[in-house]
Amino acid sequence: MELGVIFPQREIGNDPGVIRTYAEAVEAAGFTSLGAFDHVLGASPDRPGGWSGRYTHADAFHEVFVLLGYLAAVTRRLVLATEILVLPQRQTALVAKQAAEVDVLSGGRLRLGIGLGWNTVEYEALGMPFGDRGRRLAEQVAVLRRLWADEVVTIESPTHRIRAAGLNPLPPGRSIPIWFGGTAAPALRRAAALGDGWIANLPLGAPLDAALVVIRDALAASGRDPATFGIAGRVTVGDDPSRVLPELARWAQLGATHCALNTMDAGVTAPLEHLERVLRAKRLWDRG
Repeated sequence: MELGVIFPQREIGNDPGVIRTYAEAVEAAGFTSLGAFDHVLGASPDRPGGWSGRYTHADAFHEVFVLLGYLAAVTRRLVLATEILVLPQRQTALVAKQAAEVDVLSGGRLRLGIGLGWNTVEYEALGMPFGDRGRRLAEQVAVLRRLWADEVVTIESPTHRIRAAGLNPLPPGRSIPIWFGGTAAPALRRAAALGDGWIANLPLGAPLDAALVVIRDALAASGRDPATFGIAGRVTVGDDPSRVLPELARWAQLGATHCALNTMDAGVTAPLEHLERVLRAKRLWDRG
């Protein structure tokens, strides 16, 4: 099982030197991936109608493609991942272009994690409908893969019109891995049918066990080999990193191919304490 980190978007701050130090150190420690959350706008609690979402305008989020482009320049081996990019609130061709560029600049190290999102305020501000986002996401995935694979593309659909046009540069491998988030049954089946992997944003327990059954049944129904499909877990590192070891072991037992250490919302009080916690947990894990 590969071990990565979740970039502490909301708590690491805005100092590019700190961000660089974090990325370089997790790469040097042997972590294999760095995943970053995505939000474009935060809503104010004082807006008409109020706001009860998890994040507000006071929560900092580095724009995910710009962030990964920066990290591509300061790392050499880390897989750079969006976990997750809210795809249906974005223009498909622009996402294809941005993702291809990060993949080019990183030497083929991008993993595109995608999902539906939940923030209606963002959808409205970006001019995208919220209600049919599940249907559109499946179509977007097909369009992304066409744009990455072919020099010239023509696509006519209810939501896409591309007439004899294409990206340049293309991703080095003419494709980028697409992993899906989501925990509802339709999202799980969509991931198994269309994705290269599933980002399991669920804690260990009965809901996760049930979701894995849905995923594996859907893979079988699609005639896909489960060995070629990735499953990524996530473990939060508190002030005692040794406590993550049983959780990591359990994820491995469940067949996870990847697991990421998360330090947000865990009582961290200084930006580089995020780094100290994941490094301590990694040393303990490596000792077996």
